[in-house]
Amino acid sequence: MVYLENPLLKLYLNVIGWVTLGFILGRLLPRSYSTYLAKFLFFCGTPLSIVAFIRSANLSGAIWMAPLIAWAAILAGGGLAGILINFGVGEERFKSLNPAQNSPEHTSAWSLPTKGSFLLATMLGNTGFLGIPVTLSLLGSEHFAWALFYDLLGTTMGMNILGVAIASHCGKSDRRQGWLTPLLAIFQNPALWAFGLGFISRSLPLSAPIAELLTTGAWTVITLALITIGMQLSKLNSLHNLKPVLACLAIKMLFIPLVIGTGLTFFGIAGAPRLVLVLQMAMPPAFGTTLLAEAFNLDRELAVTAIGLGCVSLLFTIPIWMRLFNF
Repeated sequence: MVYLENPLLKLYLNVIGWVTLGFILGRLLPRSYSTYLAKFLFFCGTPLSIVAFIRSANLSGAIWMAPLIAWAAILAGGGLAGILINFGVGEERFKSLNPAQNSPEHTSAWSLPTKGSFLLATMLGNTGFLGIPVTLSLLGSEHFAWALFYDLLGTTMGMNILGVAIASHCGKSDRRQGWLTPLLAIFQNPALWAFGLGFISRSLPLSAPIAELLTTGAWTVITLALITIGMQLSKLNSLHNLKPVLACLAIKMLFIPLVIGTGLTFFGIAGAPRLVLVLQMAMPPAFGTTLLAEAFNLDRELAVTAIGLGCVSLLFTIPIWMRLFNF
């Protein structure tokens, strides 16, 4: 059928369909089920899909630019978020929620935990469970490595190093971590080892049945990832702090992808690789921001609202990037 030949429409049907199923399951099943599924994907499913897709990915060209672009987007988002905090975005809203902050000793209506959540949501995107399925659906596995490098060496490292540092500084928790803990978390990440295994195994031939089974399993993992997102979304019930959240999403999902995506042309990155990077930059805030918010007692409501609205906004922003940066 003609509509199935449209990659964007196929993406929407898959994303909306599987996420909706996950949302329904999340409402019906205990919260622990989504936790178990997420752990399965982290330790088994995602590594399997990485090995499968990296074998057929195109590793030529300036692919090592992907993590550098990721860090540029992360730092730019943090810088702009810091500027907005200094200008008091959402000040009236927070003053009404926190009357004690109206006292003269408070120079800003932003509490430290709220600053932390705002920074994390603006800097770190859902480039794994959401960004990679979007990239695969729209551009296939040939350019998968660009998305993977962006996620593993950019977002994942940023979450475990810079994200933990910000959360530890801004949080109310007594839990303090040195630099060794986040570094160990990176090297203990199964996805990183799967990337190495997939890269090494590229030269090893597989029989047709085994290769087909590996590919089928990888796409099944992508489906399970979308279902997991739906189950996680079903637990979000917060719509507070709309003004700062809208400012966060404007930076994270519109301004940063537009500016950096346009600048990629001057570095010789164009076509499908540029679109992959723009899509990764334009992902909504990562679910990991809520985990950091809970672990370090940051503003969880702001993090939750940013994720929920960001996932809905993604349906409207993808066509923009396809239109502006398609090849």
